Amino acid sequence: MSDHVTSLPLSSDLAYETSLVFWRMVTSIFFREIRPRGAFHIPREGPVIFVAAPHHNQFLDPLLLTLQVHRETRRRTQFLIAAKSMKRKAVGFFAKLMSSIPVVRAADEAKPGKGLIRLSDTDPCVVLGEGTSFRSQFSSKTQIMLPKNLNFAVAEVVEVISDTELRIKKEFGGENGKGTARFREAVKESDGRGITYKALPFVDQQEMYGHVYQRLKEGRCIGIFPEGGSHDRTDLLPLKAGVSMMALGAMANDSNVKVKVVPVGLSYFHPHRFRSRAVVEFGAAMDVPEELVNMFKEGGPSKRTAVAKLLDLIYDGLKTVTIRAPDYDTLMLIQAARRLYKPPGQHLTLGQVVELNKRFLEGYLQLKDEPKIQDLRNKVLKYNRLLRDLGLRDHQVPRATKAGWKTFGLLLYRILLLMVWSTVALPGVILNGPIFILASIISRKKAKEALAASTVKVAGRDVLGSWKVLISLGAAPLLYGLYAFIATAVMIRAGAPLKYRLWTPFIVVSALPFIGYAALKFGEAGMDVLKSLRPLIVSLAPGQARTLSRLKVMREELANELAASINEFGPKMYEDFDQWRILVPSASVPPSTGKPGLWRRKSGVGAVDAQGNLLAHPMTWLDERLFGWSKSANRGTSAWAGATRSQEISRAATPDLSEDEEVADYDNVLGYLPIYEGVPHGHYRSRSKQNSYADLQKLRMSAIGKVYAGLTRDAGDTHGNIETHPSPLGEGEGIHFRHGHRERKASLSDGVTVDRIAAVDKQEEFKEVTEELNREIQEHRHEAKA
Repeated sequence: MSDHVTSLPLSSDLAYETSLVFWRMVTSIFFREIRPRGAFHIPREGPVIFVAAPHHNQFLDPLLLTLQVHRETRRRTQFLIAAKSMKRKAVGFFAKLMSSIPVVRAADEAKPGKGLIRLSDTDPCVVLGEGTSFRSQFSSKTQIMLPKNLNFAVAEVVEVISDTELRIKKEFGGENGKGTARFREAVKESDGRGITYKALPFVDQQEMYGHVYQRLKEGRCIGIFPEGGSHDRTDLLPLKAGVSMMALGAMANDSNVKVKVVPVGLSYFHPHRFRSRAVVEFGAAMDVPEELVNMFKEGGPSKRTAVAKLLDLIYDGLKTVTIRAPDYDTLMLIQAARRLYKPPGQHLTLGQVVELNKRFLEGYLQLKDEPKIQDLRNKVLKYNRLLRDLGLRDHQVPRATKAGWKTFGLLLYRILLLMVWSTVALPGVILNGPIFILASIISRKKAKEALAASTVKVAGRDVLGSWKVLISLGAAPLLYGLYAFIATAVMIRAGAPLKYRLWTPFIVVSALPFIGYAALKFGEAGMDVLKSLRPLIVSLAPGQARTLSRLKVMREELANELAASINEFGPKMYEDFDQWRILVPSASVPPSTGKPGLWRRKSGVGAVDAQGNLLAHPMTWLDERLFGWSKSANRGTSAWAGATRSQEISRAATPDLSEDEEVADYDNVLGYLPIYEGVPHGHYRSRSKQNSYADLQKLRMSAIGKVYAGLTRDAGDTHGNIETHPSPLGEGEGIHFRHGHRERKASLSDGVTVDRIAAVDKQEEFKEVTEELNREIQEHRHEAKA
């Protein structure tokens, strides 16, 4: 088929690379952090289809995936994009630079129909019109679409009988009759006259498929969002069959083409907000089964069956890399439980956050009817309500202490610090304020328009981020040009020498981006300081000490109850629960100049001191080194915030912990366990200087030979290497440390009580403490058995 289709021209390497550099700068400004996971799964050669979901950030989603694939493998990814979007000047320009493939959608070409329509009283597949011109508007294979109050239901026209009568292939809304019933009710509400409609043309997609087949034959990468459009729901939309048609069609046309399908999950933390965070997770590459290709070649029912089966396999693959909550409340519940499961003072990487959310969600959906889980759910919701009432965040609760002069002094100091950062950021904020205001207003307007035209969107938030970026890119040059004009006019009016007049616009236009970026960083630091003030004010308020104490006790009890539930139900759900369990995520700490004991660790070789980076983390640096009241301040903050009270107070407000989702120092990350056997050690190497994270789950698909391990997976090491580290005790209890090419912080299981850890000498060597506690737990277990 593709031999008869004129191939779309590819942009030059220079144009493609230049556009990627530009978008990398844009995304690095809009997002505070973008992290890849499982990037070693990306095939380095051969035809690949990247199947991404959920589609929560309209134009930014394909950019993030394209940038990560290119960064890891230097491979191009050509995305399918709506032809309607290609017609937009800015979007179309960059889409052509990145060699995107346009897809014409019938809904984008819909035209309002003349007159009103209703259904025949005797045949639901016969549409009758009043004042209509069906002969001029419809023909065989065209479609008729109902209005939004009927969910934009669509039916294919098979015969135009007259200008006022036509026959459709199937009932509106399917064979269950619900669509027909709603149609008749809508007609009754209109006094029997009928309802409005739209005419959709027949779109022949053979040309688009031909372009895709040609690219796959050339061994290139194709990207697609199989949900069909962007949305802001918490679960996946039904997948379109096009992706199956592409993979099977390419292999059916040429037996030498072996397409691999890579599921990609996009997880955002507030995707519509400026300076949010994102995780791009790549799942295991799937081979397209040959038996499905043979069925596809047969055509007819066998072809449809093959397409449906491959679509099911792709959907199963997407389930391993996406968080699919049935509703928003469930997602918030799962995130709250995940935060409670994390021990105080420990930092989670974005990859760990995403993985634990997935595991908790899967476990909750399977066990939500258990009385113990329902009781735990109610307690977690009550705890969240108390946090909301006090204006606190969960990570601030364990560090809440009785108010004193130190707390009051720290509050005054941070108010002063807030004033400093605000003053430094103010010029840039004022100069760039019009851009922010304009982007906010227009993006909200676009969200309302998108919501009005969609039946799947909840609030239209999926378009906010994209339009904020587009508006900012258009407004910034105009605004900077205006400032340059004003500055030049001022110089002329002041009678400045000619050379200063000539250089003024260039200097202004060159300096403004740097001023804006400096304002961004200092303003971000100021916002982090602002968020840290609330717990200090709460602790100083009269009568709040008792409330905070109760809240701390409630959190501790909830965390213990949650851990006990996981220990009870985890092994029942998964046979390999203890083997693949993430025991405790590693902490993120700065290098220590002192002797490393249990509570302090050294960062990896070449690691940057997170507290020494004044621009990124100024508050922590100043808190501990200039304003710290303890001797340990000159050694950096403790790993688990367990050294002194002053450390607990100051550490609670670091920029890392002031966000809804805590992040970690990625120079010192969690070591991973193996997923796939038979992979040579060190085989997978990421091109990224920042570590990519392995896929933490296997794919449960017998046709492909993978095993889906669900809630109890860990992953490969920080460079994509695969290692095996058996448990020292064999039963997942005690503290575990591993031996290998890289020494890492050991993890604590629930078998070690908090009281016992608190009793450990904090100056004692970590390895010695590990061995001592392991011996105690081993002896305790033998005594219990005796």
